[in-house]
Order: sequence, then C-alpha cells, then structure tokens
Amino acid sequence: MSRIRSLFATRLYHAALTDHGAVDASELQASCYSIAEDDEAGQEWCEANGYPGYTSYASLTDLPWRFPIFADVVAALDRHVAAFAEDLQFDLGDRGLELEDLWINILPEGGTHSSHIHPHSVISGTAYVAMPDGASALKLEDPRLAMMMAAPTRLKDARDELRSFIYVAPAVGDVLLWESWLRHEVPMNMSEEDRISVSFNYRWGSL
Repeated sequence: MSRIRSLFATRLYHAALTDHGAVDASELQASCYSIAEDDEAGQEWCEANGYPGYTSYASLTDLPWRFPIFADVVAALDRHVAAFAEDLQFDLGDRGLELEDLWINILPEGGTHSSHIHPHSVISGTAYVAMPDGASALKLEDPRLAMMMAAPTRLKDARDELRSFIYVAPAVGDVLLWESWLRHEVPMNMSEEDRISVSFNYRWGSL
C-alpha cells in the first residue's frame, strides 16, 4: 500500500497581538504617525533609497524607549515568539530568543515592498496597525520554488502546502510570525489610505 507524507513543514503563526498583552490600537497608530513626522533621518533615508512612504528601519533603534506603547508591543511579542518557538520545537538550551530590532512601516497608496528575507535572525514577523480596504496582503513564497526547475504549475485549488505563493490578509491587531529565512513581500497597496505595520526580528541570544 502506498503512503504519502508531507515533509519539511514551513510554519506560519497567526494570532491577535492582544492574546498575550494589552496594546491600545489607536495609541499605537497615533504613535507611528508621530514618530514618522519627527524622524527626519528616516524621511531622508526613505527619499534617498526610493522607499515609498516611511520606515524607521534605518534610523531608529529605541522605539520602546521613545513611546511606552511600543514597550507594550514588545512585551506581547515576546510571549508570541516564545509560543511559536515552542511550536517549532527549537532546542534553545540556555539561550532564549531576544528582540533584535523593531521598526515602523507606513505604506501609502501604490507603495510596495519587494521580495526579501531577514538574514541573521531566527524569527521575524509583523504586527498590523492599519489595514484599510484594498491594503495588500502579505505574500509568502515557497522556499522550494528555486529548485522546482521543470515542474508544472499547480492547480488553482491546490492545497496550501503545495502552492508556490500564499497570500495572507491579516486584520488590524493581528501578528504574523515566520522563520526569518522565508522569503516574503508586500504587493502594491491599492487603498487610498496608509497601510501601517510594525515589523521585527528575534535572534538567538548569547550565553
């Protein structure tokens, strides 16, 4: 009798941020806009690098110190990441996972974020602050795609684990986590309003 198994799973964690701590959504959104307005270095970096909208990725490393709401976000994320690491059955020994960086993304109408990975991290993810109608979903790429060579395309109704790309449309207040090697992108924002998120990386801590 033949037997078919699924091997080498790619896990995606999807939950409400507030499942592991209180975070005021309206305060978080207002804080993102306030920081973006005052962050001249970040604005200059976005303009110099052709980044649509605003990101604090290259300019600010102390968001939890600047605004207490981000300390609340980190406290909740720490618990979500711990739960995901347990699901992944990581053997972390005496070295836990710790926040490496945390940054704001404000993507206006027409803005995109091209396909990429997060090197040197273990778990990456995004918490969603504003997702207006028409805002782009997160696009995840099958890590086997580059090795499929002459494989035919999949059926339109193929199971999730067999598709080349998965689109996940989170709601405001959701958090998504994935292993940092998973390639992902944000397609064009078709909404007239801003798509706002807070992204982050966790690394394996030192002894």
